[in-house]
Amino acid sequence: MIKIYSTPTCSYCNIAKKYLRDKGIKFTDYNVAVDRRRAEEMVHKSRQQGVPVIDINGKIIVGFDRTRIDRALSRSM
Repeated sequence: MIKIYSTPTCSYCNIAKKYLRDKGIKFTDYNVAVDRRRAEEMVHKSRQQGVPVIDINGKIIVGFDRTRIDRALSRSM
């Protein structure tokens, strides 16, 4: 399961979501600007308040890091 914690105005969030969509990867997007519970969950997982935070089967990636995303995806499949 892949989760992205994001905000609508975050350009790197939008890039990360587009990257996954272009690869045909399904994910759940949580808008932490309006969902306080998910925002707290994101901070608990990442120890960060910045977005995006990407959770790929428990592997936490802060920011849009294509190399780390691809590595985590390859390990999860």
